[in-house]
Amino acid sequence: MFSAAAIVIAAGAGIMPGGMAQAAGPSTDGVHGVTSSKDLRKAAANEFTFSSPADRSARQTLPAARNKAAGAPQEGGATAGAELKVGLSGKGLTAHAIELKSEITSNVATPLTVVIAWGDGTTSTEYANGTEAKVSQHTYAEVGSYTVKVTVTDTAGGTSATNELAVVTPGSEFTPHGPSRMLDTRDGTGAAQAAQVPAWGEARVKIAENNGIPAGVTAVVLNLTVTNTKTAGHVRAYADGTERPTTSNVNYAAGDSVPNLVIVPVGKNGYVNLYNHGGQGVDLIADVTGYFTRSAANGYTPMDPVRFVDTREGLGTAKAMVPGRGQFGVQIAGTRGVPAGVKAVALNVTVTNPWNAGHLTVFPSGQITPNTSNVNFSSGQTIANSVIVPVGADGKIMVRNGSAAPADVIVDVVGYYSPQSPSAYVPVRPTRDLDTREWGRGPLHGDGYIYSAYGPGDPALTGMVLNTTVTNTKSAGHLKVFPDPNALWQYENDTAIWPTPPNSSTLNWTAGKTVPNLVQASTGVNGIVDFWNRSGQDADLVVDVFGYYDKG
Repeated sequence: MFSAAAIVIAAGAGIMPGGMAQAAGPSTDGVHGVTSSKDLRKAAANEFTFSSPADRSARQTLPAARNKAAGAPQEGGATAGAELKVGLSGKGLTAHAIELKSEITSNVATPLTVVIAWGDGTTSTEYANGTEAKVSQHTYAEVGSYTVKVTVTDTAGGTSATNELAVVTPGSEFTPHGPSRMLDTRDGTGAAQAAQVPAWGEARVKIAENNGIPAGVTAVVLNLTVTNTKTAGHVRAYADGTERPTTSNVNYAAGDSVPNLVIVPVGKNGYVNLYNHGGQGVDLIADVTGYFTRSAANGYTPMDPVRFVDTREGLGTAKAMVPGRGQFGVQIAGTRGVPAGVKAVALNVTVTNPWNAGHLTVFPSGQITPNTSNVNFSSGQTIANSVIVPVGADGKIMVRNGSAAPADVIVDVVGYYSPQSPSAYVPVRPTRDLDTREWGRGPLHGDGYIYSAYGPGDPALTGMVLNTTVTNTKSAGHLKVFPDPNALWQYENDTAIWPTPPNSSTLNWTAGKTVPNLVQASTGVNGIVDFWNRSGQDADLVVDVFGYYDKG
């Protein structure tokens, strides 16, 4: 399932991309396989398969043939009672597209007309000659469920056969929700009783037909927080009824309160599981901010990360720390590349210089502050978390400091959801894509980067949903994740230019800490994503794939 696609560019002696000499230029440490868009679509095709056997065909005698003598041969073709059937099978191709195979059976080699009604008001016509298999592809304007109807007509023989196939597109679109709390094991919200999730145990959370979320939901956006921890471990989120993955979503140490955003597939029964991979019990909190369904709603548009707010500099708000229990508004819609009319925004929110422990809550303007949290922090800590939040009717969001003491806040925008956005989400089985602890080439070097070619030459792939985790850290630093300006062929022939990192960060760490964060990474124009270690010391990087955005 892997293709050679990731390169480490490490600070040290070497040759600069583009052949430019530099005293501390990068050196290529080798190639590592990561998931490509071809692999992702193949996995999606395996998940989305459909069939309607030939024996379901409905045969009809054409009106022109009904006055013929029963069984009398028709000129140049089959008899009116000839066998004519069509079996249908299909699979998903892209977020909006399917492939259909029509297997036609006729006892006479005669010209046949094949009309495919795709279920969206469009039709296509093909031709066959007797028994034959026809393969067709179709792209729907909107994600959803459709009934495909195939009619094979033997005009000369005076017969037709029709079969129908129910299909669904692999892609899903987003509906903002809340924020609202779905689970809190401390007080029993969403659980049978107030009790910690035990060591090696899991919490089962009802998503579908709960708190206004409809049946048929395909994936849910949760801000997952682990707290009251007594030892190190991690939490895995996955669809109920599926095999537990080996990936991780939230890593924690003893005494931590750690949040992380998760976009997790929902089981066919409407539940998700949260597994505690640790030797002691923990409390889990899950707040929902949206969900995905296979019905027209809001597509996604990724952006190169753009810094909207930095209270340290007065960017986007007052140049002052956010006071304890204070809040401020941020204009999102209609500014800095985000159009008017967006329904939700994808952010990376960072708190720094806090005087005391607390949390941040991000919510749409015009609402009462919800009883939810997005970023939990301790005194003096710098920590980031991904946030997907509905946008208020005035195009704004609110950020509230739930601590009793002031803190600085940074907000980076990485994308938005709107009815006009073209990309739908395709969840995949969580897959470990990269682990520098195991790949044999050592850690991600200080001030070095890895580039991963997820979709070179695939303009339909627009973004990746990844969980990045940094561990074995030796000094404070942060990770930047952004699209690479180079094409893969430029790296292969040593003509790549040196990327310029954006003025944003994805996750922040201090020495000795293991820190996760979900990343909605734009794949840019070249289908390549960079992971840059902005610290002076080496660190290990783990990348897990949870899904992708696709406008095909």
